[in-house]
Amino acid sequence: MSIIVGYVPTDVGRAALHAAIAEAQLRSDKLLIVNSSREGALVDKNTASAQDWVEVEQAVAQAGIQSEVVESTYRDDLAEEFLRLAVEHDASLIVIGLRHRTQVGKFIMGSHAQRILLQADRPVLAVKAGQG
Repeated sequence: MSIIVGYVPTDVGRAALHAAIAEAQLRSDKLLIVNSSREGALVDKNTASAQDWVEVEQAVAQAGIQSEVVESTYRDDLAEEFLRLAVEHDASLIVIGLRHRTQVGKFIMGSHAQRILLQADRPVLAVKAGQG
């Protein structure tokens, strides 16, 4: 079994990563770290840089757990791609980060996190970044 986490190089992404590392340690499971970008996008602020991956590798090594990085692309639906990866890798837990969104923002653009929470066929741990 494995734990899958959606990682983006933000405070929310780092909070999700650290929660996923703690769960992987607790369960003695492998950690699958997913960073996905939109297919064909020339610039994607959610794509992790080489320095971001060094920090991720350090955190995982310090925790002493097995991990695998999956850099995937999605065409239309990030939530669908993430859930597909969770099934493909037989994840026992999905860890996602939540960021604050206004009601209007949720209504107009929807929420990937909300779709993952509602459509996942396995447990989901939703993490918010700490204050300050």
